[in-house]
Amino acid sequence: MIDRITVRGARQHNLKNISVEIPRHTLTVVTGLSGSGKSSLAFDVIYAEGQRRYVQTLSAYARQFLDQLERPDVDTVEGLSPAISIEQKTTTRSPRSTVGTITEIYDYLRLLYASIGAPHCHRCGRLISRQTTEQIVTSIMALRDGGADGEGARVMILAPIVRGRKGEFRELFEQLSGEGFVRVRVDGQLRQLDEEITLHRRKNHTIEVVVDRLLLKEGIEGRLATSIETAMKLAKGIVQVAVVNGEERLYSQEWACVDCGINIPVLEPRSFSFNSVYGACPACRGLGCQYSFDPAKVIVDWSRPLLEASGRARARASCSAVLSARPSISASICGCRLKSCRARPRTWCSTVKAPLANAPRPDSPASCPPSNIGTPRRAPRTSASGTANTCPR
Repeated sequence: MIDRITVRGARQHNLKNISVEIPRHTLTVVTGLSGSGKSSLAFDVIYAEGQRRYVQTLSAYARQFLDQLERPDVDTVEGLSPAISIEQKTTTRSPRSTVGTITEIYDYLRLLYASIGAPHCHRCGRLISRQTTEQIVTSIMALRDGGADGEGARVMILAPIVRGRKGEFRELFEQLSGEGFVRVRVDGQLRQLDEEITLHRRKNHTIEVVVDRLLLKEGIEGRLATSIETAMKLAKGIVQVAVVNGEERLYSQEWACVDCGINIPVLEPRSFSFNSVYGACPACRGLGCQYSFDPAKVIVDWSRPLLEASGRARARASCSAVLSARPSISASICGCRLKSCRARPRTWCSTVKAPLANAPRPDSPASCPPSNIGTPRRAPRTSASGTANTCPR
C-alpha cells in the first residue's frame, strides 16, 4: 500500500531542485514566505501531474473536451492519485458550501450511496430490508388496537406518485381521472379530480392519489391488502397511510425495519443531500447547528412580572442604543420613565431653542420657567434650520 507522495527534482518556476515526501491519508499544510514556492509545489507540480495522469486514462474523444496540462518540470512524482484543487479565495461564505460541494465530489458520493448503499435502522442498528404486503397489513391493523384513538380508526390509503417535483401535472390528473380515481391530495389538501386543479409550474409539489378510504375493523384485511397493492403499483413500491385526525405512516416495499416499524422511502441522491428537504435534518435543516435566544438576556429582573421585566429590558436597551448613537440628543429622544435610564433628563424646558446638535441637557430647574418644568416629553420637532421647536405635549 502506497503511504506517501514522493517528489524528486522539482524545478517548476522558482523551485530549486526540491525533493519532498508527503504522507498520504493525512492533512498536510505547506507554509513559507511569499515567493518561496508553496503554490508552485502544491498546484503546478503535484496537482498538475495528478490531473495530467488522470486525463491520459480517458479516451481520445473525452480528452478533446478537457484542458490539457503540460508536464511540470520535475524528475519523478510517485504515489500520486488523481487530484483536485480549490481556489484560495472563495466568493461565498454560505454554510451550505463545503469542499464536497465546491469540487462536486459530493454529487458522486450521493449517487454512490443511493446506488449501492445499505440502510440501517437508527434505533436498533439492524439492516433495513423489504416489507411484504402481509407485514404492512398487520402493521396497519394494529392501529385499531391502540386504545381510544386507534379503536375503529378511519384511514386513507395514499399513493405518493409525485414528491417534491416542479410542474403543473395536467396530463397526470387527466390520466388518473381516466383510470377511475376520484380524489388526490395535493400539497396536503384533498382535491377532486373532476375539478380544475391549477398548480404553479415553478414550485415543488407533492401529489398523492387517494386509493381507498376505509374503517379498520374485523374482516377488512382483504380489501386493505388490495388497496395497498394498487397504491404500490402507482407509487413504485411506496404506500402512505393517513389516519383521519391522527398520524401518517409511510410504508415501503423496498426498505423497512420489521422490529422498530421504521419505514424509509426508496434511496435517491437527494436523500443524502443536506440542501434538500428530503435529506436534511428536520431540526437544524442541514446546517448542523441551531440558533436560539438566551432568556437571561431578555429578562434582567426575575423577581418582577414577565411583561414588566421584559418591557424594562427593552426600554433600557433602546436607551443605551440611543446614547451610543447620538449622545448629544439622547435627552430629547428618550421618552421612558425609568429611573435607571441614563438618557432621562431631570427636567425639560419647552422654551429651549438651540441647534439640535448642541441642544443642552438641563441638570437643574434653575434656568427654566417653573411652569415648563416637568417630565420628559416626546422628541422635539425640528425645523428646516436645524433648531428644536417647542416640545409637543
